[in-house]
Amino acid sequence: MTLNGEALDRLDKRIRAGGAEKYHAANAARGKMFARERVDRLVDAGSFVEDGRYANALADGLPADGVITGTATIDGRQVCLMANDSTVKAGSWGARTVEKIIRIIERAYDAGLPMVYLVDSAGARITDQVDLFPGRRGAGKIFWNQVRASGAVPQVCALFGPSAAGGAYIPAFCDVVAMVEGNASMYLGSDRMVEMVTGEKTTLEAMGGARVHCAESGVGHFLCKTEDDALDVVRRYLSYLPGNWRQPPPATAAGDPPAGVDLAALVPASERQAFDMRRFVKGLVDEGSFLEIQALWARELTVGFGRLAGQVVGVVANNSMFKGGVLFVDSADKATRFVQLCDAFNVPLLFLADVPGFMVGSAVEKQGIIRHGAKMISAISEATVPKICVVVRKAYGAGLYAMAGPGFEPDATLALPTAKIAVMGAEAAVNAVYANKIAAIDDPDERAGFVAARRAEYERDIDLTRLASELVVDDIVRPEQLRAELVRRYAAAAGRDRQFSHRRHGVTPV
Repeated sequence: MTLNGEALDRLDKRIRAGGAEKYHAANAARGKMFARERVDRLVDAGSFVEDGRYANALADGLPADGVITGTATIDGRQVCLMANDSTVKAGSWGARTVEKIIRIIERAYDAGLPMVYLVDSAGARITDQVDLFPGRRGAGKIFWNQVRASGAVPQVCALFGPSAAGGAYIPAFCDVVAMVEGNASMYLGSDRMVEMVTGEKTTLEAMGGARVHCAESGVGHFLCKTEDDALDVVRRYLSYLPGNWRQPPPATAAGDPPAGVDLAALVPASERQAFDMRRFVKGLVDEGSFLEIQALWARELTVGFGRLAGQVVGVVANNSMFKGGVLFVDSADKATRFVQLCDAFNVPLLFLADVPGFMVGSAVEKQGIIRHGAKMISAISEATVPKICVVVRKAYGAGLYAMAGPGFEPDATLALPTAKIAVMGAEAAVNAVYANKIAAIDDPDERAGFVAARRAEYERDIDLTRLASELVVDDIVRPEQLRAELVRRYAAAAGRDRQFSHRRHGVTPV
């Protein structure tokens, strides 16, 4: 049948309208935008080119088969994107939905373009499972393509509603996930299924809500109050990354650090006194440029992107405000993923060390702290981008290794005047070596004098000047000079060799 202009206009209008009005109204009542509105708000005006608009056009009530795909520009840079339309069968997947998603990821990979996922889906349509689930171009091919594209092109997800069952792996395979609190959720089984299988009574929010994943599981990276906030995260995240792994990160005009920040005053002289390393980071990088990732999870480690004189850097920093800055299982995983992300997309790494080491004890040993710590150290070893270690205050034990210490071929190991590098802190070391002798001294004053003398000996042994004279650190830098020093050193390291090892890939201690 030939379509005349009027008939085509009616068809286009029906497709662009999405599902029934009652579903639009229900979404609006929850503060949710229509999928096409999300696309319009994210991309540059007039830049979106849609593919597969007529998918399932002959079916009743399935405009575009529930997913919008195409290309656009964001801040003038080309991207590929998909957006589930939750007014159409709750954004569920049919066979053509799956094919459209596969095609747009393949296009992003082949063209070397970032891939954006705007997710709001109830998962697969069980009635269509034979068509969409098991075959060579079934839903599994989505994840295969995401894995193939991982590290080749940036993949970022904004989650506005559910991402259910197998569909939950779309966010999981992305570099980062922004979740809208109150509406976004990820779960492998619904609350009804969980009760049926395990007997547990729960809710989708308690089991897989945005705050759960951003603060407890670590699957989410940004907790957002509104959909506009989530779209802004997508835009801002992409501004730090190249279009693909072959390109350098996008530079901006050189900025200045925030005025009036005294970095030296932020670092307490006593290693026992906690301080917020995030304030130090924000005072070091270009004003307003720090984008913290996973700010609510494993808070003893701070990671994120910033700029130094307009150039992108990835920051990995211990934060003694939380758990004393000690590395745990989750913080090791957090660092591993972020370091791999930066290395994949040519982002230089800056390590700011103030770390007592990895946590000890039966609980963390049962959780596999050795395995997780080895994974973090593997990622730092394998990273071939320029990397600089700055010992801000302390770097003890394997914590030095985990923060790209001298043995891990950093382009420089710098130390602030407050820095200490040792197998362990003085108090722990004296106790480890002299525990029996200390216990044998009955007089309290004599015991205190003995301990103080041994501590002084230990402090002399790890004296910073001695470490510099032994070439353990490459330079001792005053805090007010650190930023300029880093700018110069990153510029000098820009052309470094990116070869690490002659092999296909290592065997990661996961």
